Amino acid sequence: MNSPTHTDDAHPYLRAATAGIRHHTRSLASRAQHTPSSADRVHLDVLHAHLTALHQLLDQLAESSRPPHPAAGRHLATAHTRLWQTAAAVHDAFHLLPVADETSADTECHPERLPKGPPVLTICQRHLAAGHVVRRKTTPSDLNTPLHGHTAPSSQ
Repeated sequence: MNSPTHTDDAHPYLRAATAGIRHHTRSLASRAQHTPSSADRVHLDVLHAHLTALHQLLDQLAESSRPPHPAAGRHLATAHTRLWQTAAAVHDAFHLLPVADETSADTECHPERLPKGPPVLTICQRHLAAGHVVRRKTTPSDLNTPLHGHTAPSSQ
């Protein structure tokens, strides 16, 4: 009998998502060789969706691992915090990119009202929902601990 970690169908959705990300990364890399392009808002919205889904998965894994394996649970909780910081950085980058349609030039995050349409609507609402979960389970000092070598831009 095989253990679940060695079975091909143990985590099919996670493997499919990982394969999709790898394919997209290779596709972007091959396109960049021919015509260099920068990230756009649609790409960052989709990436943010993946990061917040992984964030939710790590949260569940940390919670279930903590009682029987405290050290592993602590490492997963740390990964959970770092992944949130990554999602927050992607969200911030999203708002710094130019809007494709200049007629809707409102690029600020306004979760209290409906923005002028996707993908602003999806990324901001998703980020706000994930932020509520993070703030209930993580201390402000943990959230403000910089990633390795990464510091947040100072407010001016």
